[in-house]
Amino acid sequence: MSEGHPAKGSEGRRAAGLLAAATLAATSASGAATGSPVEVTFLGAPSSAETIAAGEVLYAEHCAACHGENREGQPDWRRRLDTGRMPAPPQDGSGHSFTHSDAHLFAMTKSGIEAVVPGYESDMPAFEDILGDAEIIAILSFVKANWPEAKRIFQAGLPGMDTGTSGQ
Repeated sequence: MSEGHPAKGSEGRRAAGLLAAATLAATSASGAATGSPVEVTFLGAPSSAETIAAGEVLYAEHCAACHGENREGQPDWRRRLDTGRMPAPPQDGSGHSFTHSDAHLFAMTKSGIEAVVPGYESDMPAFEDILGDAEIIAILSFVKANWPEAKRIFQAGLPGMDTGTSGQ
């Protein structure tokens, strides 16, 4: 969880972090027991290898400048910049993106962070005039395909993830 998140107090972040850690541990163990990989989906639909490959190219073109070529995020991404805004977080599974539903990830990418967290100021632009919906889905499918399996399992259990709708 990022420091100073405008929507949560420190107690809420701590509780959410503990819940996330406990759930990850439990789902990692159950996933390992079955031995079957978790399919990459977005908004309830399977992401094809072609979609993920297209997402990799689009990520390099539109996202890597801020989120890193290897999805590592900006340095000190948990610490506010002098502007008061947060640096771009990693998208490699070591950040917090897996704690957001597909609908929220899509809305933040298309319409900006404020679409999900009203009043939050971010350096991340809205991509609605740059990328089509299918391109945004491809990028987010690529990102998810590169998260550790336990993070995809955790995200799949979030509220709204089983509906396959954007909620927007």
